[in-house]
Amino acid sequence: MFYVYILKSLSSSEQVYVGFSKNLKQRIEDHNSGKSLHTKKFKPWKLETYLAFDEESRARDFEKYLKTASGIAFRRKRL
Repeated sequence: MFYVYILKSLSSSEQVYVGFSKNLKQRIEDHNSGKSLHTKKFKPWKLETYLAFDEESRARDFEKYLKTASGIAFRRKRL
């Protein structure tokens, strides 16, 4: 499976991160241990939601969409 996930910072509540992974559990551990340059400043992180896809291309497309203006609006309203 391929996962698109949304993390929320516990140290800075307005910070949200959208990502993609094949191994969700390991990826969250990486974010919380500071291995990701984009998220280590706002750790620790809490998993808000995730969606599983059976096709990598669909997961990557959805992650990309969630990072657009309309995707952010969708995320805030629906997820």
